[in-house]
Amino acid sequence: MRTLIDLQKRLFPDLLEVMQQRYTILNSVQLFQPIGRRGLAEHTSLTERNVRAEVDFLHNQGLINVTSKGMLIKEEGKVVVDQLSSFMKEVMGLSVLEKQLMDKLQVRQVIVVPGNSDNHEWVKQEMGKACVSFLKSSIPTNQTIAVTGGTTMAAIAKTMTPLDESEHYLFVPARGGIGEQVENQANTIVAEMAKKAKGDYRMLYVPDPLSETSYQTMIQEPSINEILELIRGADVVLHGIGDAKTMAKRRKTSEQVIQELDENNAVSEAFGYYFNETGDVVYKVRTIGIQLEDLKTVDCVITVAGGHSKGQAIASYFKQGKSDLLITDEAAAEQILRDSSL
Repeated sequence: MRTLIDLQKRLFPDLLEVMQQRYTILNSVQLFQPIGRRGLAEHTSLTERNVRAEVDFLHNQGLINVTSKGMLIKEEGKVVVDQLSSFMKEVMGLSVLEKQLMDKLQVRQVIVVPGNSDNHEWVKQEMGKACVSFLKSSIPTNQTIAVTGGTTMAAIAKTMTPLDESEHYLFVPARGGIGEQVENQANTIVAEMAKKAKGDYRMLYVPDPLSETSYQTMIQEPSINEILELIRGADVVLHGIGDAKTMAKRRKTSEQVIQELDENNAVSEAFGYYFNETGDVVYKVRTIGIQLEDLKTVDCVITVAGGHSKGQAIASYFKQGKSDLLITDEAAAEQILRDSSL
């Protein structure tokens, strides 16, 4: 396919450019429907004049509906988006980025979506769609899926669709809440995922982080132990990666600990562990839920993180942390590959 695309770029460069533009518009309509022309122009970085012409074309082709409330994608349009996705990844060079990241991070599989999630919320939704698609195609039935909190996991929940209505899936929070907005807490996210996936869920009502005394008290509770057994026995783990300083602030970490993180050059955080550039753990928050060592027995660990600002954090985690699949965006991928020190 790569050879064919290179030939097309030389013989019909305008054709590929137009195809990419129309694919982007169609995909954006699917993500944000109902959406008006002005909103579409903002999301695609095209002029309203270009959007108007392309919308007329897509409407005449029977791929979208134009209503008083905005544009809506039709079933034929969804089919086109799905069938073109692999080809467009080649055209946009994303397949090359995926292979390069697999080699650099030594991970079994990488999925890269276009864009920069630092700047556009829809990019997180694209990562979410990629994650849901992977779950549908690759995860066996009757699985327990543990999920962490955060805005990226919340985006996955928003894009979740039924996995397999004839089978059973159980969603559990991978850890307690960290006092952030309720929609970004693991309990809220697993409840939404389970509802949309037609599965079941369990809650973990504990704060994060905990003092040592509180931790020892809580793990004695039968109800806590019951959910912990489910969490540690999860078949699939979905998690994000945080920037160390950002996560420390979200946890309302003391100035003393923040200074310790700075002195030890912490750059990333996952599961309550803070890592430096070489992937060494430099600080650990006491939490109830999945620990790093628990990942060794998990069948499939899926890491979803993107944005130019997360490049260093992602590379740091993959020096030591286990993951079978990385779903990221174009900006993070390019940042990781650009910096030879990562």
